[in-house]
Amino acid sequence: MARRKIKTRTKNILVYLAVILLIFLVLNVATVLVNFSKDEKVCSSKTDTPKKTDSLVLKQEGIFIRAENSTIVSMRLPAVDPNGTGVSTELVVEAKHGTGKTLVDIEGLLFWADTQQSIRMARYVAGNISGINPDNYDITYSVKANASVIGGPSAGAALVLATIFALEGKKPREDVMITGTINHDGSIGPVSAIVEKAEASKEAGAKIFLVPLLQSNEVSYETVNHCQNFGSTEVCTSETKPKKVDVAEQAGIEVVEVSNVQEALKYFEPAYL
Repeated sequence: MARRKIKTRTKNILVYLAVILLIFLVLNVATVLVNFSKDEKVCSSKTDTPKKTDSLVLKQEGIFIRAENSTIVSMRLPAVDPNGTGVSTELVVEAKHGTGKTLVDIEGLLFWADTQQSIRMARYVAGNISGINPDNYDITYSVKANASVIGGPSAGAALVLATIFALEGKKPREDVMITGTINHDGSIGPVSAIVEKAEASKEAGAKIFLVPLLQSNEVSYETVNHCQNFGSTEVCTSETKPKKVDVAEQAGIEVVEVSNVQEALKYFEPAYL
């Protein structure tokens, strides 16, 4: 009888210990889950809301991001694809305090050599106009295109403007777009396919389209067949006829001619109009 009581007590003690151990495990698991949930909330808040760290304040307003040591500026860039259709691409320029490096990330942009030269010239002209030495910055140029686009020289003016705004830490207007080559003195040179680029700018939501001097009107040529009868013989020839096109009327957007970067800057300033 005594042995049976001892066995019963031992069994009860083991059951109690098992219950206590189970409760301990449950409490530990619950604590881990609570802490994990808190950590997730902290990570989420860090991702959603920029935090002030070491006096670095990040401000984001649409396409414009400015921090203490860098600025990212985004502008819409009109171009044409290989089929001659106007398209709108995104130009992003980041200026960050550094050692004068130039970094390029370009998708689907043809005429690479011309694009390189436009970027070099843009950096040079932007430094002269802004009075800020670009050698004190690492500047990254990124062009995002949905299709292979013909670019390079015609993006010169936009590259300069975006670089200036990035160096100065300013946000350009979003409803203005520009096309034009860039010269070393900041003057803007002529480009082709003005109507197609104007239509692309209109479709992208721009209200003002800046073009080089004398290019608010464009001359297009159409080919027609002309036939004449010479006795019993009909002779037909192809004739090319010029046609003057009002770009603003054709594309349905305000078109403004600008001769240099300084004139173009006034239209991109938020205070304009």
